[in-house]
Amino acid sequence: MNGLEEVAHRHDDSATLKEANRIAAGTPILELKALQKNYGYVQALKPATLTFLAGEIHAIVGENGAGKSTLIKLLTGVIKRTSGEIFWCGNPVALATPNEAIARGINAVHQEVVLCQHLTVAANMFLGDEVNRNGLMRRKQMERMAQAVLDDLGFGLPAEAPLNSLTIGQQQLVATARAAMRGTQFLIFDEPTAYLTRQESAQLFKLIRRLQAEGVTIVYISHRMEEVFELADRVSVLRDGTHVGTRLIGETNEDELIALMINRSIEQIYHKEEIPFGETILDVRGLSGPGFDDISLSVKAGQIVGLYGLIGAGRSEFALGLYGRQPTTAGEIHWMGKKVDISNERAAMELGIALAPESRRDQGLCLNMPIGFNINLPVFNRLSLGPVINRAEETANADKQIRDLSIKTPSRRVTASSMSGGNQQKIVIGKWLSHGARLFIFDEPTVGVDVGTKAEIYRLFAKLLKQGAGIILISSYLPEVYELADRLHVFRGGKLVSSHDFHAATHEEVLGKAIGT
Repeated sequence: MNGLEEVAHRHDDSATLKEANRIAAGTPILELKALQKNYGYVQALKPATLTFLAGEIHAIVGENGAGKSTLIKLLTGVIKRTSGEIFWCGNPVALATPNEAIARGINAVHQEVVLCQHLTVAANMFLGDEVNRNGLMRRKQMERMAQAVLDDLGFGLPAEAPLNSLTIGQQQLVATARAAMRGTQFLIFDEPTAYLTRQESAQLFKLIRRLQAEGVTIVYISHRMEEVFELADRVSVLRDGTHVGTRLIGETNEDELIALMINRSIEQIYHKEEIPFGETILDVRGLSGPGFDDISLSVKAGQIVGLYGLIGAGRSEFALGLYGRQPTTAGEIHWMGKKVDISNERAAMELGIALAPESRRDQGLCLNMPIGFNINLPVFNRLSLGPVINRAEETANADKQIRDLSIKTPSRRVTASSMSGGNQQKIVIGKWLSHGARLFIFDEPTVGVDVGTKAEIYRLFAKLLKQGAGIILISSYLPEVYELADRLHVFRGGKLVSSHDFHAATHEEVLGKAIGT
């Protein structure tokens, strides 16, 4: 018995799982009929009818706000439906609570890791299902069992390590291992490769195919079309809160899916204009700090400078050091031709540097505060006279950014936590547009963002460049930096290992530098 089987064996006495095991491959395991969810007057999911077949990999695509997150919450019992019916193995079910969904073998791996940062990997994997004997928790036994599962899956992670010592991508793998070991029969992946390295993604795909071979039904939600076509048997499209079509993967193509998603065609997703370069805004010479060493580069007005590398290569660490969020140990920073000391974030902001961080939920937003508050956060000093905020200007500024960035919300008063990933990213960008920076650092700006919103963000880049700003674009998605960066720097092991002008190197050459071949 391997590690995964040993742990999943603890769940095998569930009658509902046995019922699912009797469903023949290719027959309906989960059916949604006119499923609907309303929040007051807002229809988050309009009547949707959709069928998932046992043992298939079923991809779901759609723009941010199309209803994908609402669908996940309904299927996992996080929220209750307003109307409609759900059938599991041919029988009507409520799916009114997470425990009911889990008991039926329905689990999800979410885009944003929702585990306990202060606990160990093993403790997170067994969270809510701890191994006890005579009332005492068997930590060592759980670590042994968790390590067996991790090794069996090929993830190469230490079960005894604190979760907060791992990268976001590694934490995502822990969440995946936790779901896989719970005896699941219906597993939902929500943007699972957003923070994974190329090697980690390959490990995940191998696991998904293995689970499918064992009869598990996989729902795969992703904005990366190449992953959909690599993995899926069928693909369903959501638009404006409703199901608009399902296709066999061999009978469709990327253009058709995009047209279904946004009800229009995109001739060019990577929007790039010829913009003349201006003066040098930033000149970094030999900058070193935790996670990066001896980095030299410059950014001009009207220029996008791309930083590419695998996760942990030092790109984000360099950005945090440049921004003053982490200390630097050597090197110089020249701003508009003058040497400056950026010892903290306030100094960076006062110069005119803006950072849209990698983890927008943890580092870029006050999630429980309204959208308007988040947008105005960097500029409240401008909107205030002494201790009194000018409410009219506060409202006008927030509404302008919501309108200009097409943030989909009924009101500026809605909390940021209730917004989709793409709209949250727009809020992060909007607050820095209010600030009026000269240099924008975008770290993974399109993670979890649909193709339509990507195109909007790329057009926003062009607008910033025309206004005389410079951009540092950090991305693990090679096509993004390759098609947008005027100057592309490749990081590996904390060092800058190569630099290329626009399209001066091939994809293969850039990737080879990143992985050290």
